[in-house]
Amino acid sequence: MNDELPVLDPQALRAMVDGVPARATVVGRDQRYLHANAEFLGFIGRRLDEVVGRSVLEVLGEPSHREYLELVDRLFAGEAMRWEGWVDYPGRGRRYLREHLTPLRDAQGAVTAVVSFGRDLTELHASEALKASIVDNALVALVSTDAGGAIVEFNPAAEAMFARSREQVLGRPVAEVIIPEGLRAAHREGMARLAAGGAPRMLGQRMALQALRGDGREFPVEMVLWRTEVGGVVHYTASLSDLTERRDTQQQIERQREALRQSEKLSAMGSLLAGVAHELNNPLAIVMGRATLLEQRCRTLQADPALADDARRIREAAERCGRIVRTFLDMARQKPALRTNVSLNDLVRGAADLLQYNLRSGGIELELKLTDGLPPVHADADQLGQVVLNLLVNAQQALSAAPRPRRLLVETGLEPTRPTRAPRLWLRVADNGPGVAEAHRDSIFEPFFTTKSEGVGTGLGLSVSRGVVREHGGELLLEPVGPLGTGASFRMSVPLSAAPPAEPAPQPLAVELPLSRVLVVDDEPELASLMREVLESAGFEVASAESGDVALQLLAEARFDAVVSDLHMAGLDGASLWRELRVRHPALAQRLVFVTGDTLSPAAADFLRHCGCATLDKPFAPADLVARVRSLLPDG
Repeated sequence: MNDELPVLDPQALRAMVDGVPARATVVGRDQRYLHANAEFLGFIGRRLDEVVGRSVLEVLGEPSHREYLELVDRLFAGEAMRWEGWVDYPGRGRRYLREHLTPLRDAQGAVTAVVSFGRDLTELHASEALKASIVDNALVALVSTDAGGAIVEFNPAAEAMFARSREQVLGRPVAEVIIPEGLRAAHREGMARLAAGGAPRMLGQRMALQALRGDGREFPVEMVLWRTEVGGVVHYTASLSDLTERRDTQQQIERQREALRQSEKLSAMGSLLAGVAHELNNPLAIVMGRATLLEQRCRTLQADPALADDARRIREAAERCGRIVRTFLDMARQKPALRTNVSLNDLVRGAADLLQYNLRSGGIELELKLTDGLPPVHADADQLGQVVLNLLVNAQQALSAAPRPRRLLVETGLEPTRPTRAPRLWLRVADNGPGVAEAHRDSIFEPFFTTKSEGVGTGLGLSVSRGVVREHGGELLLEPVGPLGTGASFRMSVPLSAAPPAEPAPQPLAVELPLSRVLVVDDEPELASLMREVLESAGFEVASAESGDVALQLLAEARFDAVVSDLHMAGLDGASLWRELRVRHPALAQRLVFVTGDTLSPAAADFLRHCGCATLDKPFAPADLVARVRSLLPDG
């Protein structure tokens, strides 16, 4: 741009330059100063006589002179220019300047000098740079709009949060970019109310609401909105924090709280169950024992086969009840992990017995395809039994809403031997229910992940089960396709025992042994009578006592080789009886069998560990009682 300025005499030119409230200089074609005002002289710290006649290089130094050389040809060609940038000044450091440079012409129109008007914007530029840096590096998303709702600022944190670039959103209505469709009407209504002078309802308040990502997904945010006015122009800025992680953490904490509440309920139920189990186990032990004795008598007396069959059915039903009670108590019992040789098939049968009613009432057909003669696995029976039960319960719950027919298949088998891995047994639990959605297959073993409805599960079953199986050196997997075609199929594998023990040959109750005297102590007359009859049929001489006090009287009058005692009795209980035996009959204190149904009480468990006596859990088979007593005798 060429400026056609009138010719100014030197005096008028100096007066004009001195009156400008900015740094002003006049430089001739030879790049030497013709004049400089007080603002410029004060900035560089020189007098006028130290500047006039000197070159730009001499006054301002090499960096500033270099910047000027890039413009000088265009200026003296008649082009007025505006320049802005950083300059290094001698003694003043790096400064940010904005200059307007205008050519001056003589009477013939030739450019003879250049007048420069400059402002030092270092502090303002630094302040703006600081603000821009704060906005750009803020961890929260900052979104600014004009009064009409068009986006004018979108910082990097907002780009990351909403998965949109700044270039994509600038100028677009904020409602279309980050506000879910269901909230847009309320947003537009609020903007219209503000534009009409209405009172703001959301400004300055911390609010939780839903926002919209670039891929269309909604997510929770916390927002604070404020209003600014610069030069009469209104803007609105929102500070937004993504609450997704906080929400997920809160949900996980709530699930943990619910799991803790359930654990406390189970603990209370366990305490109650200790007494209930003791009362239930007594009559159940009587039924099992009497049915066994009746069945043996029918065979011995060659009674009516139908009568023998009835006795067998009673015994099998009682044994099934015993397995159910024992499985339930094993799950509730708190004790240190103890790995022994465990029959995987027995664990399956115990869990199936426990769930038989639920499966039958739910219209679920259970099929057990258990391979006979499987070797034992080296495992904690309670822990592995819990895994089996968890898998069956999960399948039952999955089938509860499935259309009929509802099928549940449980299989066991021996894996083929591999050179690089120890032999293993495998267990499969498969159902024909709805199965596991593809989106959930990678998550079902994560803690607290569940697809069940509220109150049905905590999301811990599969996670804990996999952890238990892996602790045993095995693996628990969700198979891609199960044997039933549809539904879910879980496969567990565990290593075999290193040296499975030989199965003891079954022995009849009665064998020829030297006559031994046994004292049976129990305050339940029917149970005491049963134990006496079982032991007598096995060849023992037996006396019975209805309390610990009576037992001590009998022991003072006669010799006994072993004692079978209930743990909980009125008066002198089993623990007190043992303490008395340690003092009065030390050898007999080591030949005492405690028969108990209290397997959950911590006090009972502590005492049994401390005394080291043999134990027999109710309900028990008669052969187990005989074998336990024989094991205590010298010839046993």
